[in-house]
Amino acid sequence: MSNEKNLNNLEILINYKFRDKSILKKALTHRSYSSDHNERLELLGDSALNLAITFSLFHKSHEFNEGDLSRLRSTLVCQKTLNKLALSLSLNDYVFLGDGAIKNGGNKRPSILADTFEAILGGIIVDSDFSNVFEVIKFIYEPLIKEISTTGIKKDPKTELQELLQKNKISLPQYSIASISGAHHEQIFKIKCDILKLNISTFGLGESRKDAEIEAANGALILCKQKFNCKKN
Repeated sequence: MSNEKNLNNLEILINYKFRDKSILKKALTHRSYSSDHNERLELLGDSALNLAITFSLFHKSHEFNEGDLSRLRSTLVCQKTLNKLALSLSLNDYVFLGDGAIKNGGNKRPSILADTFEAILGGIIVDSDFSNVFEVIKFIYEPLIKEISTTGIKKDPKTELQELLQKNKISLPQYSIASISGAHHEQIFKIKCDILKLNISTFGLGESRKDAEIEAANGALILCKQKFNCKKN
């Protein structure tokens, strides 16, 4: 495990000092390392993160409508963004992994690092309260929030696909799990996206069902635009 000095360095990076260091250690513990892992803290942190980001965006600009807020939040809390933030905090050097996960490059897996980031946020709530975790989220996210503008809003593939189909009066796509491979802590989801009326079926792979659905939707979106002769934004 990381020593106290290393944990102190991490606390500096997140701008929060844990009163109970065991909570921080648990937040950094992957299920491959111990049965006393961070998944409950991850769930708590995920909920707090979504609320804090929504609150920040809500107060940033009155120009954002409900759809804008939802899309911006999705971008700011997606696995890709969380992984980047986790790497900026060097969480890959702190996460506690089992031997198997280490051999498979677990400290480089976006899903593991994103989950660890959320678990730390959950740990802060348990160690103190919601106000402190909101301050930490504000501290970490401030550069990203400042860069946001209404012109910079980009719809995710699932949303864009849904709107395109609705515009053309076609039933919404159906997503289903084609397969799940790998150990529990290293699962890869294969999702199928079907648009029956257009005879379109695409597949997407991801470390979470959500990511796999987005990839499958992106493939379907490309095919739909070709059928509708739409230009990709």
